[in-house]
Amino acid sequence: MTDDDQKQRLSQLEERIAAVKKAKKPEARADANYSQGELAWRMVIEMVSGLGIGFGIGYGLDSLFGTIPIFLVLFTLLGFAAGVKVMLRSAQEIQTKKLAADAENGAEKDERD
Repeated sequence: MTDDDQKQRLSQLEERIAAVKKAKKPEARADANYSQGELAWRMVIEMVSGLGIGFGIGYGLDSLFGTIPIFLVLFTLLGFAAGVKVMLRSAQEIQTKKLAADAENGAEKDERD
């Protein structure tokens, strides 16, 4: 075999590999955002983390000052409020992205018609 023959065979092989890779390339999801389950878990984690942080701060302050569980209750409620606030902010962000994507898809559909 000559060098030219080997180079030609190598280039043909590279072309075939590129074609197979292109054919097997995963298609981009139309909805590249999160699935509903992922969004639900995100909101649950935000709520639980707010409660946990509030509980931890309250328990720590009560242990430090030797008080009745007033700080525990207070900071657990504040943690709950913070968790709800963050969860609502996330829901609003998701809704804004969804509306923007729907508007974009609607504009693309109108351009095709």
